[in-house]
Amino acid sequence: MKIHEYQAKQILARFGVAVPRGEVAYTPEEARSVAERLGVTVVVKAQIHAGGRGKAGGIKVAQNPKDAERLADEMLGKKLVTAQTGPEGRVVRRVLVEEGLGIARELYLGIVIDRSRERPVFMASSEGGVEIEVVAAEHPEKILKEHVDPAVGYQAFQARKLAFGLGLDAALVSEATRFFSSLYRAFEATDASLAEINPLVVTRDGHLLALDAKMNFDDNALYRHKDIREMRDLDEEEPLEVKASNYNLNYIRLDGNVGCMVNGAGLAMATMDLTQYAGGRPANFLDVGGGANEEQVRRGFEIILSDPNVRAVLINIFGGIMRCDIVASGVVAAARSLGVKVPIVVRLEGTNVELGQKILRESGLNFTVAAGMKDAAEKVVTLARN
Repeated sequence: MKIHEYQAKQILARFGVAVPRGEVAYTPEEARSVAERLGVTVVVKAQIHAGGRGKAGGIKVAQNPKDAERLADEMLGKKLVTAQTGPEGRVVRRVLVEEGLGIARELYLGIVIDRSRERPVFMASSEGGVEIEVVAAEHPEKILKEHVDPAVGYQAFQARKLAFGLGLDAALVSEATRFFSSLYRAFEATDASLAEINPLVVTRDGHLLALDAKMNFDDNALYRHKDIREMRDLDEEEPLEVKASNYNLNYIRLDGNVGCMVNGAGLAMATMDLTQYAGGRPANFLDVGGGANEEQVRRGFEIILSDPNVRAVLINIFGGIMRCDIVASGVVAAARSLGVKVPIVVRLEGTNVELGQKILRESGLNFTVAAGMKDAAEKVVTLARN
């Protein structure tokens, strides 16, 4: 789950991470009031779940409260298009009004999970304010890494190593050590999958502040964090993905035209790869799970067909826990209720596969039953093209 910048800063501040003074505003009038309370030059920052806001005009400096009101009025209710939003952009529904700072240096600091090492890793760079992917591609030597052993925890010597590696003055090393440790505590305590500060700034008066903040969280751990779960902004999420989550379906919308419904994440990835290999483009990732029932299958089918880009559907099910006849019944019921017009290719294997195939063939609907995964991928790509 993702949250907004102002929400991430609220969480980080609770753990002792230094952040600028600021408040969220939903109207131009509120933005002016916040600027008046801060009493200094402020920055008005559009709040959407995407980076690259500054380059797209979503971060602007206001010299006075009236200026802050004007800038907020220009942003609120408008679409902001960045490299991460795609051409469709995101509607700005709130802005963060924050004190302006005198900046001496911009750095990068982040924590993610290194799955190959099975532990969190700190990443830091002197190239702050730049996408970390760009730094990795053009100047990989400028990225510092410190892995954290979960059994031991983050150690002070690792913080000092990063601080010196970033070229911070000796007078700032102690502050940096506290700052980095606070960030790790926030990351660990909230079950975050990402905690990123870009840029981390050294102010002209010699202090460290998180000028920007981004946090993502492990969905499977949100039951432990009711306060964070309530920060979810459904307006920032793909509507079909939100709908799928209501039915406990794992769905991610993509930009292809072949809808995929599979049980099991590994099989789903393999199905998408085979579809791509056959010359097609998957329209989604959809894992209905190993124990899905007929209702979940029908709901999954509805979600796939709600995407207007879908020209054909590939259903690839291995019936272990979930029987093939249950899948077939759900598919037939959904196809009849929705009046499906696109071709559907079905590959079934496992428990009650013969019965499942019989249900499909005797349904009177236009299903194509495939002999295997490769055959299914080739058939669905051909049907989508036609």
